[in-house]
Amino acid sequence: ELNDRGFTTYTAAVGPLSSNWDRACELYAEIKGGTVDYGEAHAKRYGHARFGRTYKGFVKDWGAEDEDGNINKIHLIGHSQGGQTVRLLSALLGEGSEEERAASGEKVSPLFEGGHSWIDSVTTLASPHDGTTLADVKGTNKFAAILLSAAGSTLGNFQNSAEIYDIKLDQFGLKRKSGESLKSFLDRVFKSSMWTNSKDNCAYDLGTDGAVVQNQWVTAQPDTYYFSWGCLGTKKALLSLDGHQVADPLIMGDKKLYNAQWAAQAAFMGSYHRKDYSREIPVIDEKWWPNDGYVNTISESGPHYGSTDVIEDYNGTPEIGQWNFMGTKHIDHEDIIGRNWDGALDFFVETATMLSQLPK
Repeated sequence: ELNDRGFTTYTAAVGPLSSNWDRACELYAEIKGGTVDYGEAHAKRYGHARFGRTYKGFVKDWGAEDEDGNINKIHLIGHSQGGQTVRLLSALLGEGSEEERAASGEKVSPLFEGGHSWIDSVTTLASPHDGTTLADVKGTNKFAAILLSAAGSTLGNFQNSAEIYDIKLDQFGLKRKSGESLKSFLDRVFKSSMWTNSKDNCAYDLGTDGAVVQNQWVTAQPDTYYFSWGCLGTKKALLSLDGHQVADPLIMGDKKLYNAQWAAQAAFMGSYHRKDYSREIPVIDEKWWPNDGYVNTISESGPHYGSTDVIEDYNGTPEIGQWNFMGTKHIDHEDIIGRNWDGALDFFVETATMLSQLPK
């Protein structure tokens, strides 16, 4: 629809279980074209291959200058963890990585060079900038394994299921074997050392500790616009004296077989609290209880903990180099990408129109 309306638009697909670093490296190669380079230092630290898949590229002249010296830039829109990922990509392009430059020398990827002002704007939708308390639960990986294995059992019956359900963990040597069922493959994925002995995975980055670590070095770039949207799908529980939050059935009651799962997640986040001063965010209290079924709403406006980024409510005039918080929509985590929200198309058209009109 966006392409039909004149907005040149591409949809990327990065590793759904990978860390934001690995995902950003993949996204860079998908857009620019070429072979994924995870970085020499990063690959050695986490025990996986330095290079990944090779892509043709969506925008091969991304970052090139025209005859008038104007740089060909793009806008990035990321949902959920995708918001963390595009933030990281923006920071790497702007600042690079001193560690990767030292490790690779002249063979360093342009992604780690720094000094690349190639992004006009970053827009995040329901993204866990300070993490989600849902990922702080012990056993999150096992729960995810159960869900993915169940999905794998179903999808394994379909032709071309490998293309439909691509885990993209080639760098860890986790490729589906010839004739291997999808369930068997997913079981093997979740027994990998990438979960037990590493922080190079989505579970760590989505948790509050991992998110703050990223916030400490992934900063808003001075020549890029940043926009954020929050989502809220819970309300105060009628019988709770403490003001705990539960799923609003008018918002989250459309998940069919997954209604019970969403309700459980919303209720858990809607009552979870802690005081642990060894954690990156030591106090989790009632401010964290409103949520969209997957992410705490307070975490979605931008990076607060560990970050020096400025976050301000959008007043109609976009400010560059800081977060423009666009507000909170009373919809759930998946509504905003059109799963069960009739307003999604208008929302994306309005967003694309606003981004195309940003001052240069």
